Amino acid sequence: MNSTYNPLTAAWDAPYGLPPFDKIRAEHFGPALDAAMAEHVSEVAAIAASKEPSSFENTIAAFDRSGEALSRVALVFHNLTSSMTDEALQAVERDYMPKLALHVARFLLDPGLFARVDAVHERRGDSGLSPIQVRLVEKMHLDFVLAGARLDEAGKRRAAELVEALSVKCTAFGQAVLADEDEAYVLIEDRAGLAGLPPDLVDAAAEAAKAKGHEGQWAITVGRSFVEPFLTASKNRELRKKVWEAFSARGEMRADRDTKPIIKQILELRAEQARLLGYSSYADFALVDRMAKTPARVAELLDAVWPPALARAAEAAAGLAAIARESDGIGALEPWDWLYYSDQVKRRDYALDEAEIKPYFSVDNMVKAMFWAAGRLFGVDFVEVKGVPLYHPDVRLFEVRDRAKGTLKGVFLNDNYSRAGKRSGAWMSNYREQSAGVVPIVVNNNNFTPGKVGESVLISFDDAATLFHEFGHGLHGLLSEVDYQGLSGTNVLRDFVELPSQLFEHWALAPELLEKFAVHVETGTSIPADLVARIRKARTFNMGWETVQYLGPALLDMRLHALTALASFDAARFEREERARLGVPPVVGLRHRLPHFQHLFADNGYAAGYYVYMWAEVLEADAFEAFEEKGDLFDPDLAARLKRCIYAAGNSADPAEAFRAFRGRDPRIGALLKQRGLG
Repeated sequence: MNSTYNPLTAAWDAPYGLPPFDKIRAEHFGPALDAAMAEHVSEVAAIAASKEPSSFENTIAAFDRSGEALSRVALVFHNLTSSMTDEALQAVERDYMPKLALHVARFLLDPGLFARVDAVHERRGDSGLSPIQVRLVEKMHLDFVLAGARLDEAGKRRAAELVEALSVKCTAFGQAVLADEDEAYVLIEDRAGLAGLPPDLVDAAAEAAKAKGHEGQWAITVGRSFVEPFLTASKNRELRKKVWEAFSARGEMRADRDTKPIIKQILELRAEQARLLGYSSYADFALVDRMAKTPARVAELLDAVWPPALARAAEAAAGLAAIARESDGIGALEPWDWLYYSDQVKRRDYALDEAEIKPYFSVDNMVKAMFWAAGRLFGVDFVEVKGVPLYHPDVRLFEVRDRAKGTLKGVFLNDNYSRAGKRSGAWMSNYREQSAGVVPIVVNNNNFTPGKVGESVLISFDDAATLFHEFGHGLHGLLSEVDYQGLSGTNVLRDFVELPSQLFEHWALAPELLEKFAVHVETGTSIPADLVARIRKARTFNMGWETVQYLGPALLDMRLHALTALASFDAARFEREERARLGVPPVVGLRHRLPHFQHLFADNGYAAGYYVYMWAEVLEADAFEAFEEKGDLFDPDLAARLKRCIYAAGNSADPAEAFRAFRGRDPRIGALLKQRGLG
């Protein structure tokens, strides 16, 4: 092959317009991104320099369509740096993430382009535009304004510098946390350390140790899907402590990549960005383009849930401490004890044992189950296609077909297992976004712990809910029916984006679905009705712990981004003092500590926005009640309205109006409190 050949800039001939995964190397990205950015610059320059009067078509729609080459290369780049990275790709990431951020910022700060956008915006009410076209005009105009399009030249230069600097720091943060997650593990050298662990976790630990060069021993890595089952099952308290401490220390394990100084730098840059644009804090700035609009409205929601959550957590802690004292002589309950003794309570009070539950929840069957639920609700079929080159053997490809029309609706990639070079957590992304005449390519990433080759991977019911959650995001991208890419799929307000995902979790407990797909991995029998009833009954069990674990970081996030004086800021001290001020029980702790809080510091997406999961839960709990009131979780009329108003609509309507169109009224918080057992 010619040494100058670049598969990213050559014609893509893989099926479905997929990237040529089998040919791409890290060294291809730099030249491809440079070429694509140059092409994009030319396209936008032509829009800005047009002698024609500005119109929706020649300015707004043209800008929305521009950058197709860059979009397809950049999406591959972003996806692989998250799910399949290595040192070579990370070097490209450090070099090009700032360049990509600055590339977009320069367009939004271009006075000639903004003048044309502004002119269309001024005339939007009397230009005969459709509601969705007006929506795109308003969104695009706000993007320009929030980027600094109205600043003077000195202000624009500084705005661009801040965007570039933030990209550098966020990339450094994400790479540091990933390095800790890849390197850290707790080694178990003899079988005595396996006491209490189920066979599938023992097998996974053996495979992890082998991968780390310790064949014949067992390793617990620090991904949540490995750590939480271990903390739940292990009888060895000292090992539980070691695993919890390693998990908690991500982001500050080594002095040379301690993220706490980076956090301060990111916060200083964000605070300056907000001031430059006329806002008193970054929280005020970030919430302008959210449903919540103001920090006060976020506080109203979080403050309504925090006290009852603390009360429930304190009540549970007292009960767990009594069990630990009576059964094991433990004087003081610690964070690494909570899940272990909670499991004992679950067994005692709900007759639930993960060893009984997990054989009914194999990953492969739960994937079939989520496809089946989507088919029943939304009239789509998922057909697996093999033999297409993908970026890792774990990834599976499915055609998504409209059942009534028989047409291709999208392409779905499913990447379910943890590995080195893949960041922790679970997320949805795109390799191609939907727009008029363009079918999307959507990917779901999870981090389930792989077991022995050829054997079914078993997961907890909570993990199955996570699978359904990410698939809810996936459906939001796949079912999109919007002409303009800037409004399609998940390009919605941040505190609306979690509605489709959290809502779809409910169908993981649909009785028809469980009967068909929750079948025992060995016997093939359906999950017993009494076991399902026990799982349902226990859904609010431990909800005080879960709510405090989530709300604590959400409250810290809002407090962080309300800061305006950061000269003496110290991340460790801030976290310690805020935990005390809020009354976070030490035995409960935080789901995310600041040094590894990637939602906040690996990029800007959830900065002053971690609250959005609870904001969306108000919406989804109320929305699901509509199906419960009907008495049919697959009611065809409700499902059709849900698809039309929520899953297919993207950002084509104001999200509050979209919810009202589905529910017939505004959301009420009562359903959330009931769902969490706090009402």
